[in-house]
Amino acid sequence: MFNRIHVLVMDSVGIGEAPDAANFQDEGSNTLGNISKTLDLKIPNLEKMGIGGISPLNNIKNIIPQKCYAGKLTEISSGKDTMTGHWELMGLLTSVPFPTYPNGFSEELINMISNYSKRSILCNKPYSGTKVLDDYGKEQLETGALIVYTSADPVLQIAAHEDIIPLEELYDICQYTRSITLEEPNLIGRIIARPYVGTPGNFVRTSNRHDYAVSPHGKTVLDSLKENGFDVYAIGKINDIFNGQGITNTNPTTSNMDGVDKLIETLKINFTGISFTNLVDFDSMYGHRRNPEEYAKALEEFDSRLPEIIRNLNNDDLFIITADHGNDPTFKGTDHTREYVPFLAYSPKFNNGGFLPVGNFSDIATIISNNFKLNDKFTNYENITYNYLFSS
Repeated sequence: MFNRIHVLVMDSVGIGEAPDAANFQDEGSNTLGNISKTLDLKIPNLEKMGIGGISPLNNIKNIIPQKCYAGKLTEISSGKDTMTGHWELMGLLTSVPFPTYPNGFSEELINMISNYSKRSILCNKPYSGTKVLDDYGKEQLETGALIVYTSADPVLQIAAHEDIIPLEELYDICQYTRSITLEEPNLIGRIIARPYVGTPGNFVRTSNRHDYAVSPHGKTVLDSLKENGFDVYAIGKINDIFNGQGITNTNPTTSNMDGVDKLIETLKINFTGISFTNLVDFDSMYGHRRNPEEYAKALEEFDSRLPEIIRNLNNDDLFIITADHGNDPTFKGTDHTREYVPFLAYSPKFNNGGFLPVGNFSDIATIISNNFKLNDKFTNYENITYNYLFSS
């Protein structure tokens, strides 16, 4: 048994189309596979952990891992968004997908936001988060309007220049928008404050982003841990994804590498329970923007930090690397992709290592629940992944 379990989500790092990819128009998607075909990807530490044996990757060796188990997980929930993926990793299935808004938001909703904020609204359509600033930032500076936009995800984003609309005002507007979008016909998964700075042609989004998510619609293993007196350290946007539910400590981050830094700081704390980290740059900076070159660099940068993470693990720690969905930067469109996700589980106390059969996202919840002897059951099937790890 483990005193601590550390779950790290490489946001959007899928590893091949899921069995139901056709239902999502995602046949042929393969985030890691297609990046490795496009570029000379070098991820030697993930390679040693067995990632090349999960699914064929160009120039990545199929190495039988030591003290590590490698496999892939498939999603059961009806969705491929961030919240659905993370919730299922923690044992909560979502049978009805969150709605998306390919034509923008209703006139009624836009008018409510405008009336509350006393500001006009620009855009109101799906848009790239950086291009929307190029196309509407100058007008926002001149008029003091709000830039409201969405994406292929179930999100409503509000961008505002920090010199024109103070952060406190932007956050207040987003909190109001959250309060009126909790149910149909305006149900929205997340409201995101997107502050930025700079001048026309040189606008840059700041780290003062804030997400306002709906609460999980049921109990997760995080709730069980907290109820039973265990610690739950949330690093990155985890606290936002779960709307604080089941979290005991939260530590926001500004980048992937800041997330790794915060994880290492957390590993040095004496606690019993779990840490849960999200590294979002893979998804937000490179997946949605269809930038395989920078995605590959981000993977290599993360890979280079793995020895440091492992050095800071205690002997009775379990370290799990996974993802929440795919976002193939070589694929059509800008949406997430329905894919398998990697499952890499390392512990200094493992005597063996090897490859696992295909599991499900919520296997991770069951591993956590069984390890800490929680009463809640999060799957109705035999957890092959758990059985392998705990017989090692």
